[in-house]
Amino acid sequence: MRKIAIALAAAATAFAAPAMAQEAAGEGRVEARGGIVWANGYEEAVAGVAAGYDFDLGETMFIGVEGSADKILASGADVVWGVGGRVGGKIGDNGKLFAAGGYAFGEGEDVPYLGAGYNHNVGKNMYLTAEYRHFFSDFVDVNAATVGVGIKF
Repeated sequence: MRKIAIALAAAATAFAAPAMAQEAAGEGRVEARGGIVWANGYEEAVAGVAAGYDFDLGETMFIGVEGSADKILASGADVVWGVGGRVGGKIGDNGKLFAAGGYAFGEGEDVPYLGAGYNHNVGKNMYLTAEYRHFFSDFVDVNAATVGVGIKF
């Protein structure tokens, strides 16, 4: 399954390359986040980090790639690694509304995910973020809602 995740990361990078070739505008970002995951009536806290790059697609749209690591804060839980992308619109000078998708993998089952989120600038290089993700499992689907703070460069 890790081969599939690597292939998805390569595909996301290849998809974003034409945007970079047209106009080298964009920005890198790193963020720390925390929140809650839930499934089958159980809830646990989660903390994680992500790094990515958003390519500008004109003045109102963007597309991005991302890598992440998230840890459910329960005894014995493994780190879940993720690769994915996002596409969205710029909301005024300070916001980005986006849809996200990708693939999460770890010691357990490897699963695809879809989600949506919002980033809001709070200064020149800092932003706040909120995101929801739904992980599609063959056994039990999992939901995650996180908030965080990031730095863009």
